Amino acid sequence: MAASAPRAAHAARAPRAESTVLTGARVVLPTGTVEGGRVIIEGGRIAGAAHDDTASLDLSGHWIVPGFVDLHNHGGGGASFTSGSVDDVLKGIRTHREHGTTTLVASTVTGEMDFLAHRAGFLSELVEQGELAGIHFEGPFISPCRKGAHSEALLRDPDPAEVRKLLDAARGTARMVTLATELPGGIESVRLLAEHGVIAAVGHTDATYEQTVAAIDAGATVATHLFNAMPPLGHRAPGPIAALLEDERVTVELINDGTHLHPAALELAFHRAGADRVAFVTDAMDAAGFGDGRYELGPLAVEVKEGVARLVEGGSIAGSTLTQDIAFKRAATVDRLPVEDIVRAISANPARLLGVYDKVGSLEPGKDADLVVLDEEFSLKGVLHKGEWVIEPK
Repeated sequence: MAASAPRAAHAARAPRAESTVLTGARVVLPTGTVEGGRVIIEGGRIAGAAHDDTASLDLSGHWIVPGFVDLHNHGGGGASFTSGSVDDVLKGIRTHREHGTTTLVASTVTGEMDFLAHRAGFLSELVEQGELAGIHFEGPFISPCRKGAHSEALLRDPDPAEVRKLLDAARGTARMVTLATELPGGIESVRLLAEHGVIAAVGHTDATYEQTVAAIDAGATVATHLFNAMPPLGHRAPGPIAALLEDERVTVELINDGTHLHPAALELAFHRAGADRVAFVTDAMDAAGFGDGRYELGPLAVEVKEGVARLVEGGSIAGSTLTQDIAFKRAATVDRLPVEDIVRAISANPARLLGVYDKVGSLEPGKDADLVVLDEEFSLKGVLHKGEWVIEPK
């Protein structure tokens, strides 16, 4: 692996929609769904007016929704964001883009501090080139009691000096750090992250309800894959789940793949937190969009069978093979959520968390022309990224 990411040669791109009107579809806007609406594309942005000679594309019988935004993603297409080359990372980005994720944060897994710092510098160049929306460090500052698919030998307490080392290595591109905030240095690290404008996420934690409340008061604003890798909700010991759900300052990540969450748990989260405080994430690993087989997640071996990733040793769930188009379809057809709520969870809310809602996350004039076309059964039919068709509707 090179010390830094060279400028990558991009694969051939589909033609840019220089001036196009998409007509006839149900268009999901921040104000609601417009039947038979239209979206006007001028160059790489959404426009408010069209020229007389503008080409049109009839998408009657379809939905048009904003491009998906994924806060938590370790790879895809057989490629890892934690250990892959530049070409590997670009392959993973492309794989998820083909499934509707037009804005993506690369997540790392627990490793040696020097390796993570090196990796942060490597990934930061792809952020600066506009391929990624930032870096998320999931580990090593997590609880050995709730380590999930992380190497226990490499875990460490969240020393603020070491947290700062990763932030410095990322050169301003770190967007989120997952912490077990009950560990020594946890609260101080949350405050450090908040001071630097980086999301402090509570996850892989064995915290009590009271310890979680203290972390939120210190500045934690996200629950990393709520319900997973944390104590279950108890009627005498409510633990972190109750604290994270009840506080309006917190956005909760949900992995809607049918493996990580029972539908009733997802319904509980939406009911208690509300659609404006939920972010759908994939927590995808290399096998997303690729297939079953043997993989590595950091230093650990993973077996993927029938789309479910588990550690070879111990059998813990090891991320997911989920893509956001499947999460959207499941939310609409299995969970029966309103489409507008799904769009909030999969586009608008994560865009706001990342501080990029002025550019992406909704279909509004002046924003990037990032959108997804779905058919009436919510299957993906088209993806537009900055005015270029990644998948052109047929």
